[in-house]
Amino acid sequence: MGKLVIDQKKVSQEVADKLIKLCPFGGFEYDGKILGFTAGCRVCKLCVRKGPEDVVKFVEDDLAESPKINKDEWKGVTVFIEHDETKVHPVAFELIGKAQELAQKTNQEVLAVLIASNEQAKDFEKQILSYGVDKLYIYAHDLFTRFLIEPYTAAMEDFINKIKPNTVLYGGTALGRSFAPRVAARFKTGLTADCTVLDMKENGDLVQIRPAFGGNVMAQIITPSHRPQMATVRYKMFRKKDSVEPHGKTIYMDVDNIDLTSRIQLLDIFQKPKSADISEADVIVACGRIFKTPEDLAMAEELAQLLGGIVAVTRPLVEEGIKDAKYQIGLSGRTVSPKLIINLGISGAVQYTAGMNSSETIISINKDPNASIFGVSHYGIVGDVFEIVPELIKKLKTERKMG
Repeated sequence: MGKLVIDQKKVSQEVADKLIKLCPFGGFEYDGKILGFTAGCRVCKLCVRKGPEDVVKFVEDDLAESPKINKDEWKGVTVFIEHDETKVHPVAFELIGKAQELAQKTNQEVLAVLIASNEQAKDFEKQILSYGVDKLYIYAHDLFTRFLIEPYTAAMEDFINKIKPNTVLYGGTALGRSFAPRVAARFKTGLTADCTVLDMKENGDLVQIRPAFGGNVMAQIITPSHRPQMATVRYKMFRKKDSVEPHGKTIYMDVDNIDLTSRIQLLDIFQKPKSADISEADVIVACGRIFKTPEDLAMAEELAQLLGGIVAVTRPLVEEGIKDAKYQIGLSGRTVSPKLIINLGISGAVQYTAGMNSSETIISINKDPNASIFGVSHYGIVGDVFEIVPELIKKLKTERKMG
């Protein structure tokens, strides 16, 4: 870890112009007196290596000045249990399975935190324990019936202060993405968003891996000097394990001394009209940039219909307006884990594969025998999509008639 530092004594208009031109991310700004960094800076250190000598330096953090954490005091891998008033979000059960894997590496317990009303707590308790949680901590109050960020944060802060969990995992949902950063800020600790891989070191450090720089690199992030460690993980990123005979215990936490005041008044909730959700589909036919028009997709739609599935697309088709964004797979779209996915003309960039590589069966068709998509596929066909798919459709229709 470290930071970039500018020696302002060596800055001139000429030097500033060179650095501004050099940075591919627009990471510099100059007001005629002070040269500074913008939010575009990626700390790639190109300015250090290629810029005017000694103007920008990378200074390593002094670990001796880092806060001293007694890691032995922080135990347990915790999952925040998200719910929508009537049911637990499935991402919580996926995270419990991953928490079990992480906890085994350090011989820690799997913990869960449920913030809900008394009635909801009774409805959800047995189901949560049936996924192998060792301890379920419940904060029950009528104010927790619906998500309100200030009371929820106060409850989670109380849990962390009293229990001292080593790690807290949240679903990468709209709720999780708004809630987790606020909790992390309370404890001045790190939070990694949209992790695709999680691992645990023997000393309890959580290894958080996610694509960075537009998916061109896989960043490995650790938080060695702060606790708790926090990460959000998208729905369908990890496979949900089967339920088991409950063995854990439930602990109801005292809420009387928690400040549950909120400056937000929730007046009502209006449900969006339901539409097809590719995250829940069992069969997906995914289309890449070789499909240039909505008419081109007719072939894929027919194949999907024969298989009882749904058509999804990569980002270029959304950007061209060929398909709505809710049908996009990838880091900037949806994460899916169907029983079967057929990739048509998709190269296999990490931004895409990170959103579908947990699918049970992956079949890919591509002209390029060296396409990256074959590296994550169970079955691959090298050839022209527009020649192979019609034959596949014909075969399926024939078999149906014979059946």
